[in-house]
Amino acid sequence: VGFQKILTLTYVDKLIDDVHKEFRDKYRNEFQQKGALGLLNGTFDFKDDFMRLLRDAEESSKVRAPTVMKTFEQSLKSQKTVKCMIETRGEKPKEKVKNKKNKGSKKDGTEAVAAPSKASAGDKQLSAAGEKEELTKDEILQKNREEFFRRHMKAGEKSRSPKPDAQKEKGKKPRVWDLGNSNAKVLDYSNSATNGSAEACPVEEFDPDMALGDKNREPGRLYDLEYESDDEAEEEKVVQNPSKPSVKKGGLGGMFGMLKGLVGSKSLTRGDMDPVLEKMKDHLIAKNVAAEIAVQLCESVAKKLEGKVMGTFTTVTSTVKQALQEALVQILQPQRRVDVLRDVMDAQRHRRPYVITFCGVNGVGKSTNLAKISFWLIENGFSVLIAACDTFRAGAVEQLRTHTRRLNALHPPESHGGRTMVQLYEKGYGKDAAGIAMEAISYARNQGFDVVLVDTAGRMQDNAPLMTALAKLIAVNAPDLVLFVGEALVGNEAVDQLVKFNKALADHSMAQTPRLIDGIVLTKFDTIDDKVGAAISMTYITSKPIVFVGTGQTYCDLRSLNAKAVVAALMKA
Repeated sequence: VGFQKILTLTYVDKLIDDVHKEFRDKYRNEFQQKGALGLLNGTFDFKDDFMRLLRDAEESSKVRAPTVMKTFEQSLKSQKTVKCMIETRGEKPKEKVKNKKNKGSKKDGTEAVAAPSKASAGDKQLSAAGEKEELTKDEILQKNREEFFRRHMKAGEKSRSPKPDAQKEKGKKPRVWDLGNSNAKVLDYSNSATNGSAEACPVEEFDPDMALGDKNREPGRLYDLEYESDDEAEEEKVVQNPSKPSVKKGGLGGMFGMLKGLVGSKSLTRGDMDPVLEKMKDHLIAKNVAAEIAVQLCESVAKKLEGKVMGTFTTVTSTVKQALQEALVQILQPQRRVDVLRDVMDAQRHRRPYVITFCGVNGVGKSTNLAKISFWLIENGFSVLIAACDTFRAGAVEQLRTHTRRLNALHPPESHGGRTMVQLYEKGYGKDAAGIAMEAISYARNQGFDVVLVDTAGRMQDNAPLMTALAKLIAVNAPDLVLFVGEALVGNEAVDQLVKFNKALADHSMAQTPRLIDGIVLTKFDTIDDKVGAAISMTYITSKPIVFVGTGQTYCDLRSLNAKAVVAALMKA
């Protein structure tokens, strides 16, 4: 029970994991065939395997012998003489000449077999070097200058010679990008037939492996977010009350003092928890949790634990840490869970499209993650209509058009009984976004589309006119799901964005019960390592679930939130 404090065995955690995996792999078939009753009645001969794993763990934990440093005689420096280390100004040109002679001799030695004609050239160089040694310093400098100018003149003539050939090819050549299309006509959208209509975009040819990423994935499945924690358990320090006299170290006093710290014999007080909670608060802020929310979390944990009697073999640090982990998991698992596929099938039964609206600040990845969600819906057999309601940002419609072409290339109509699985509804730029969304929903209802994804323009939470336009779009079209797209890189800004977006939707809505944000899409999760505090901040302030997590640049880089994985990354030291 207390091996981590009493026994200094570094391999125990690894041994337990190895025993678990070995036992599972050895008796996997027996578990699957006999079930629970077979486990109770069966006998398992595992002693030899356990002893083998124990020996391997003990051998791997042995300390390696330190590497022995080389002696001076074994180093390369001992082979150098004192004479070669002395440098004088007068001898510098001679030394360079000697080095040239050595290099020339080495080249002659290696190339003598392959090219005997080069030996005569080497002899000429040696004779020229010998003449240089007999000259004075001024003559040597003058000769070196002449050789330098002669070489550069020859190099200039060589570089000038190919110019007449190069002049024949006049005009600029267009640059060909690796992931783009070399055909200029395909890239010209000035007279596009799809502008102002909802026709299907032409199919684009490109490498599907680069767009999909993982080849071994299961089509249509939304995988959970994964995080690999360290194997070694973190050592927990016993927090001692500074007002009490310290326990004497050494002998029986140290052992009894350690056991006194482990055995829970008193109830927790605020004074015992304050040092631990202060460290936990700083740790949460360092992991991108908003400072205000980190303080509130620590306060709630302190109120929950105050007066609680500690269990046996537990410390103040472990008790507080366990309570904080439970609170964080509870925050990331709100009461209302959004199941998009179930809601889409329910809308199908009522013969209407399921409408999702995306909103958020500039540059967080709304259009990119809209394309990922489109791909996920198509793989689950639903047809998608993308409404290009970002009529402000230059290139927004073209970006969605490119995604539409690529999605149609990955899922051509031939694979779905001649049905086009994704289309783009757009009316150009400078138009009313709410009107375009209404027309797109009506078009989807008439054409039998299953889902409508409404892309809106990015806007800052302090811009009142744009927030009023967003509230109008949501109030007029009444989407089934309003998703706020936020990036995982933000800290305190996440709280400000969500609070002001919800406040603006409530203030500018014309309905008595205003429509607020229903869920969150957390993007750029692959750029933050273990600084996952933005997920805590967003769910704590809104009590809304994180529906999707964006983890990369391909269409398959979409995950569902795994609360335990996020908390494990958050609590990592």
